[in-house]
Amino acid sequence: MATTRDYYEILGLSRDASPEDIKKTYRKLALKYHPDRNKEAGSEEKFKEISEAYAVLSDPEKRTQYDRFGHAGINGQYSAEDIFRGADFGGFGDIFEMFFGGGGGRRGPMGPRRGSDLQYDLYITFEEAAFGVRKDIDVPRTERCSNCSGTGAKPGTSPKRCPTCGGTGQIRTTRSGLGMQFISTTACTTCHGRGQVIESPCPVCSGTGRVRNTRKITVNVPAGADSGMSLRLSGEGDSGEPGAPSGDLYVVLHVMEHNYFKRVDYDVISELPISFAQAAIGTDIMVDTLYGKVKMNIPAGTQTHSVFRLKDKGIQHLHGSRKGDQLVRVVIRTPIKLSHEQKELLRQFEALSSSKNTDGNEKGRHDKSTEKSRKNKGFFDKVKDAFEG
Repeated sequence: MATTRDYYEILGLSRDASPEDIKKTYRKLALKYHPDRNKEAGSEEKFKEISEAYAVLSDPEKRTQYDRFGHAGINGQYSAEDIFRGADFGGFGDIFEMFFGGGGGRRGPMGPRRGSDLQYDLYITFEEAAFGVRKDIDVPRTERCSNCSGTGAKPGTSPKRCPTCGGTGQIRTTRSGLGMQFISTTACTTCHGRGQVIESPCPVCSGTGRVRNTRKITVNVPAGADSGMSLRLSGEGDSGEPGAPSGDLYVVLHVMEHNYFKRVDYDVISELPISFAQAAIGTDIMVDTLYGKVKMNIPAGTQTHSVFRLKDKGIQHLHGSRKGDQLVRVVIRTPIKLSHEQKELLRQFEALSSSKNTDGNEKGRHDKSTEKSRKNKGFFDKVKDAFEG
């Protein structure tokens, strides 16, 4: 090939185009300019040009060479036979399957088409994701017609072999071009690739062998599931054409937010408000977990945003019995409205704290330690009572 135009320009793409964009654009242009579909002058040359551009840009290594050195980096690497070989370049197989029956006749006869895959978005609670759950869902899908057992023929009759293709479902034609001979295999226009024709169609499915229905399906969500996880239910998608398997159903999970818990991997994160008195004096407090309430110790002198770990109170691992932990972050609440008694106690506390910090007289400290301890305990009890009610 002697193409000198920029490959990105040929495909109408920017230089940072993704591999998916390149593939998608190529398919669109190839269908538009393929010589078997487009008989306008110049379409064959245009098809060769876009095929050459795709052959380079779809290959990561060759694309890198082209981006660095331009045409000089890939000159001489391709012949016309390479461009039309199809399977040698990712994505060409799809085009040849459309026009030549699966890449130059390498595949067998066109069989009935498999059913389409379906997707269902399932919303579950935080607890359902953590412990697992069975859910019944209603899935609209195409199913085999029960009236004709999927044959498409009226009960009491049966499909006949197609007289046009002899039951193969294919029509093969031969054409020459570019110094080569191509054998083109296309679906039979009489039976549409089935190999059979229906003289008396089923009145329920109109000869298609399939009907639209809503089916109730049970989904088993495993413990430890998370948002974005996809569960594949084999054969629960749309029904295939007669003789072909059904597609699959993909159930995509969406875990709803919880008012109290958040998830990080398999750990559960929660926030626990405590009072100033509880943080200063220390206390035992009941904490909500996925497994019910548990007692947790808040040691004296706890600072706000301290994190405590509750072992094995998190979420079970998806592929095992091990569990994550629950991480509890305590937040000290600052009172907004104070009573006269509360204000007075805080003033006393501040005075005691200031006196302790500034008193340099150590004389008699050891002798009075027991008495001070008794008085301080009584004062903190008052504080605790005042702020905890």
